[in-house]
Amino acid sequence: MKEHSGHDVSPVFRPARLGSLELRNRVIRSGAYEGMCVDNGPSPDLVRHHRDLAAGGVGLTTVAYCAVSAGGRTFERQMFIRPGIVPRLREVTDGVHAAGGSASLQLGHCGSFSRNRDVPPGFPRGPSFGINRYGLLSGLPVGRAMTRDDVARTAGDFGDAAAMARESGFDAVELHLGHGYLLSQFLSPAANRRTDRYGGSLENRLRFAQEALARVREAVGADFPVLAKTNLADGFAGGLGIDEAVEVARRLQSAGVTALVLSGGFVSRTPFFLLRGDNPLKDMIEVEESRLHRVALRLFGPAVVRSYPFKEMFFLDLARRVREAVSMPLVLLGGIVSLDNMESALEDGFDFVCLARALIHDPNFVNRLKAGEVRRSACDHCNRCIAEMDRPGGVRCVLPLEGEGA
Repeated sequence: MKEHSGHDVSPVFRPARLGSLELRNRVIRSGAYEGMCVDNGPSPDLVRHHRDLAAGGVGLTTVAYCAVSAGGRTFERQMFIRPGIVPRLREVTDGVHAAGGSASLQLGHCGSFSRNRDVPPGFPRGPSFGINRYGLLSGLPVGRAMTRDDVARTAGDFGDAAAMARESGFDAVELHLGHGYLLSQFLSPAANRRTDRYGGSLENRLRFAQEALARVREAVGADFPVLAKTNLADGFAGGLGIDEAVEVARRLQSAGVTALVLSGGFVSRTPFFLLRGDNPLKDMIEVEESRLHRVALRLFGPAVVRSYPFKEMFFLDLARRVREAVSMPLVLLGGIVSLDNMESALEDGFDFVCLARALIHDPNFVNRLKAGEVRRSACDHCNRCIAEMDRPGGVRCVLPLEGEGA
């Protein structure tokens, strides 16, 4: 098959604007943890990973997950931003730009969902006091409630982090407001039981995220692209649902977010709400370093790590509710595995599409789609790449590429 040319090129592959940034196409590599950090910063593997994605044709590649402070790490070896790693981050962006792509840095904070013991004053902090399921067997059984000083300091950390991201050559930043991390914890009525100005009503639960966004805007200016990854639903009773998610979108649009990346799930409760398909529990147990955690996964994993059947474009129906409510650019993710999916998303009014597993399987997927070599990804949604993140070398697909031997 021949590459599309001239007037018949798919709209997926035409240049598109993301605020002040022009992307060469409408395909974004989702911010999904790569497992490629050394000394809490980028490794040569991370540089190659994102350079290869840019060379493979993505318009924007998202480096994940970068904590805005040392205490914001989910686990000890995770990346956190500071002046000392700016030169290494610059290597990432230089590589992406040399390959013709653009780069975004995902900024987040774990809140009370942490196994990182290097957290003064000894316990992680979130919106409210509660059990820290992730750290239960790591000596961090509970999370404490943040004080107002904690909230103000952390909002400032987001601003400082965004400024360093821009200094490092990133073309955009993505604020992580989803998946049960800190800002998502404040948004979720199940996790946020505060009675002060940061709890109760949605307006109050959204206040921390708005303050962090304001500090980011102060740091990077009005024209710099700032995306936000938000939940369409937490995926469990009592959590954030679609009605409130729509209102969150409206308010973030008014607050100056450039685009929303529409996602879902709560890592501590519904981790595979986002990752539909097979349950890789066996592989997760195999790579777990802690003996206690291996035992816990064997005993309780089958009951806790719930599976969700794979369906193409599985967030589409919920995302349409947001599309009807706002005019800002929206990024659709979740089960986008083919050119037909991508074109259908654009026809539905979404501005960009976000992929992770398809690009883990084949970093050259976008180029191959554009050339007409393939129409869909060969990823089979086994989700074993999730366990591979914790092996030496970081995330990879266990399947051979089409045309390669098994």
